[in-house]
Amino acid sequence: MTGPTQRTTPASPVDERAAEALEAEQRLAEQHESGRGRPGWAPLPRRAGLTPSASPLLSLRTPISASARWTLAVLSFAIPFLAWVGLSISGAVDSTFLPSPAAVLKAGVDMVGTGELFGDLWATTQRVLEGFGLAVLVSVPLGILMGAFTAGQAFFEPLIGLLRYLPASAFIPLLIIWLGLGEPSKIAILFIGTVFFNTLMTADVVRGVPAALIDVSYTLGARRGEVLRKIVLPHSLPGMIDAIRVNAAAAWNFVVVAELINSTAGLGYRIVRAQRFLQTDKIFAVLVVIGIAGLTIDVLLRLLRTRVGKWAA
Repeated sequence: MTGPTQRTTPASPVDERAAEALEAEQRLAEQHESGRGRPGWAPLPRRAGLTPSASPLLSLRTPISASARWTLAVLSFAIPFLAWVGLSISGAVDSTFLPSPAAVLKAGVDMVGTGELFGDLWATTQRVLEGFGLAVLVSVPLGILMGAFTAGQAFFEPLIGLLRYLPASAFIPLLIIWLGLGEPSKIAILFIGTVFFNTLMTADVVRGVPAALIDVSYTLGARRGEVLRKIVLPHSLPGMIDAIRVNAAAAWNFVVVAELINSTAGLGYRIVRAQRFLQTDKIFAVLVVIGIAGLTIDVLLRLLRTRVGKWAA
């Protein structure tokens, strides 16, 4: 007489897949142990166990507190300033070459009192707004065309990729011949120096739009113009503003070069004039003003990016 028949429950497909995954992991582990894993890769060393860093400041991509962020921001300015003060007090560098902060402040106050500083600042800012603003008006549509259409990229990118390597300062003799010594030649220097880079950076941002979003839009019945307006442009807008931020700094660099062309006002003109008389305190004061003006524009563009691109990381 036989015992009771033992009934077995058939394995479900889920259990079979879990078992297959477990076997695959075991085989992979055995291959790594025997050195038969990825060819040419040495096995990772065995470590006793890693403990997380005690401070988030030394951890990769770890958020830090608001107080720590502000402290580091203050230190980024305080350390160079204290080094400047120390060099000035110690006399290690002659004041002709490195004036003290007090001398620079006095030179800035004197230029404010005469009104020349505000006049120069407005003249330079106006040139940056006109030259770089024209570059943005040209480069953004052209970058969208190159980034959204493969034909646009094939037609424009070779020429723009070549022109971006030509230094803007090399065009000064030609611009003087073509446009004269007035404001148009200065605006053209700023335009040439920034338009090509901003075009390519805008095109890269537009090409970064996920293809899945475009495919889904077409599947839902959207037309080409609607995809550009409602998908490509909103997704690319924060990146476009970031590109403008980067190239706005370049515009402030080129404006000094532009103001070498027969200028009678401007921060670059003031630097060159002070250099003739070894007035380094005035040069430092103008550099501080340029830095503050550029930082103000950068902060405004950051706020604009946060405002119009809240979905962006």
